[in-house]
Amino acid sequence: MSQQMPNDPAGTTHQFENFVAQAQQQPESKVSGGNVGLIVGIVAVVVVVAVLAVALVTMM
Repeated sequence: MSQQMPNDPAGTTHQFENFVAQAQQQPESKVSGGNVGLIVGIVAVVVVVAVLAVALVTMM
């Protein structure tokens, strides 16, 4: 019996090593801007709801 190599080129060690090397070269980007926008949006919604609640209470 002869040994056969798998025909899956994506599963080779060489390609995995290249993938890891590329991942290490790219700097990690932080998404802190998205978090700030989310917080500002939540605060804005809370303020609008509070203003509407005060307006409804004063109309009664």
